[in-house]
Amino acid sequence: MNVDFANRVKNLPPYLFKEIDRLKAELLAKGVDVINLGVGDPDLRTPSHIIERLQTAAQDPANHQYPLYSGMNAFRDAVARWYKQRFDVHLDPSTQVLTLIGSKEGIAHLPLAFINPGDVALVPSPAYPVYQVAVMFAGGTSHIMPLVKENGFLPDLSAIPEETAQRAKLLFINYPNNPTGAVADAAFFEEVVAFAKRYDIIVCHDAAYSEIAFDDYRPMSFLQVPGAMDVGIEFHSLSKTYNMTGWRIGFAVGNAHVISGLAQIKSNVDSGVFNAVQLAGVEALDGDQKCVQEMQAIYQKRRDILIEGLRRAGLNAQPPKATFYVWCPTPQGMSSADFTAKLLKEAGIVTTPGSGFGAPGEGYVRMALTVDKERVREAVHRILKLSW
Repeated sequence: MNVDFANRVKNLPPYLFKEIDRLKAELLAKGVDVINLGVGDPDLRTPSHIIERLQTAAQDPANHQYPLYSGMNAFRDAVARWYKQRFDVHLDPSTQVLTLIGSKEGIAHLPLAFINPGDVALVPSPAYPVYQVAVMFAGGTSHIMPLVKENGFLPDLSAIPEETAQRAKLLFINYPNNPTGAVADAAFFEEVVAFAKRYDIIVCHDAAYSEIAFDDYRPMSFLQVPGAMDVGIEFHSLSKTYNMTGWRIGFAVGNAHVISGLAQIKSNVDSGVFNAVQLAGVEALDGDQKCVQEMQAIYQKRRDILIEGLRRAGLNAQPPKATFYVWCPTPQGMSSADFTAKLLKEAGIVTTPGSGFGAPGEGYVRMALTVDKERVREAVHRILKLSW
């Protein structure tokens, strides 16, 4: 077949982790015991009460038909209740809540509703790659906002050129942050609201990690800040909070106009989330949240073991307040890719090079706390045997 790929596919960034996957496969073939700290996929089990609700709902033939693309009323009502209980944010389920096939799907589709060819979106880096790819698919241009240690891994909005700000339509932010583990406070969100109002920009806040937090820290919602509802929406997911990554269910909440635009795209490209999964989502949001607290405690133990070990190894990694990622600086003079390769080849540990999330991520590797604490201890044991 001689049909060529579309330019949007040709222009996709290269698969930066291809070499890592090759080395990993090579080591596994040799029988090496590989510890995977590279995947942001919870290893913990979905809580039993959620699974049981799915099993019951799946037995009902009424749930086997096409779902509403916007989501069941029962699920959207549960989202609104959860937001009120968790953040004291009031939402109208009929206009300010939209069910998603996972938050990534919603993020990927949003630019199609608002970006025309040549329009600008403000995108952080290092960051979840889907922000920039989604803008490119819509024909837009991404203006990169570097996230650096000196600014707490928050974007410097004052550094955005006036002409760029005037042309921008979307602003992506993500706190608690993947990959850096950084968090944001009300003052930053207030600055974002003021900036968005000044330039008439839609704020898209990815809050997928808001429920993975430690040391009694409670991340806030962007929508808690006065005026936020006027300028933006927040994306959330049940994937990390309830260990439901494979279930593919999330939601967008916030400004009704923005929600409506995203809903119009979705109504033309998908047919919604399986009703039985939505009903399981209702159980997750309305049910006992003790499972979330237990999850946080497990990740915190893993975090503490890894941080203590990295520091013993001379790596000044800071304990994240939230997310299940450790943003670890590389040894002096060693690039992200080189350190990743060294850990894999010499210790059998998979990590993700910070440069893979964007150029400003150079000098770091991301380590995911998604293996049990004994495997984390083993990873530390292996790291301490290395030299650099």
